Amino acid sequence: MLTSRTMPWILALSAVIVCSAQAREYRYSDAHLHYVDFFQESAGMDELLEKMAENNVDHVMFSGIPVAKKWDEDEPKRPRYYAGDDANAYWYSATDVFIAAAYKRLPAEQRKRFHPFLSGFNPNDKNADAHIRRMLELDPGLWQGIGEVFTRHDDLTALIHGSAPRANNEALARVFHLAAEYDLPVMLHSNITSKREREPIYLQEIEAPLRNHPHVRFIWAHAGTSAEIHRHQEKLDFLLETVERMLGQYPNLYIDLSWTMLRPYLLDESGAPDAKWVHLVSSYPERFMLGSDVVGRFGSLGEYMKGFDPFLNALPEDVAHKVARDNFLSVLPRKVQAELDR
Repeated sequence: MLTSRTMPWILALSAVIVCSAQAREYRYSDAHLHYVDFFQESAGMDELLEKMAENNVDHVMFSGIPVAKKWDEDEPKRPRYYAGDDANAYWYSATDVFIAAAYKRLPAEQRKRFHPFLSGFNPNDKNADAHIRRMLELDPGLWQGIGEVFTRHDDLTALIHGSAPRANNEALARVFHLAAEYDLPVMLHSNITSKREREPIYLQEIEAPLRNHPHVRFIWAHAGTSAEIHRHQEKLDFLLETVERMLGQYPNLYIDLSWTMLRPYLLDESGAPDAKWVHLVSSYPERFMLGSDVVGRFGSLGEYMKGFDPFLNALPEDVAHKVARDNFLSVLPRKVQAELDR
């Protein structure tokens, strides 16, 4: 019970904790970065390296975009984003050529900071695993992961020709077997629901591969949320309890806390850390990682990564540093981790 004698001690202790949290300085791994945009264009490596240096970003997941947005014949102005108009998007394998070329141009001492993920394939095509194998054999040791794999993805799904990709289809099952063979983590974009349904109608699509491929480390991109879902629904009330259950059930599940997770989940409207999410992340200290989800432009990299600091400061300090930097590195292939430890 609080008394007049104990209250000053509690206030003093709280002040120490606050000061300690404020004094923390983080090094980051960006677990979700796209070097090119939906037109396969990029601000370039010089800008990326500059922003990494300015903002304590030691490592990045280095990926392309698996689709390209069409500038339709009937559109007088080029769209700026995939949702800019109703023109289609199409699967674009050359995105991985751009990633490999940019990586190879890096000085040898910088390459350890970049972790290329291969993404340029159609997840509805049962030839996808054969294509990925050819890419892996073409550049042995270059690729360190697969993804971001686009399955359920807001309005983008409807803009791509063919049936909606599902994380639990046969084509991706073949890819996941290949990922296990090569010890590659897989980042999946698989929305947990649609813009209008207030229940997790697509959840089984990601739970099936988690259950059927226990030797694959899956990174769930922003825990199945998206800006478009939030635009219509603001907040998914079932998300926290769903993620908590899944983390307990699937030891091969990792959560990418990229930008759509910061608000309205990790921080409330006033910018204060949500106690329930603090407890969840603290309970699974090695299963969460941060991402910017920047797309071809890197000026906002520091804003996104440092935007997590108020939440990190609410975590135990050792957990905070794992989430900020180390957890992403821990899912990379074992050979890569061994080289980083040298």
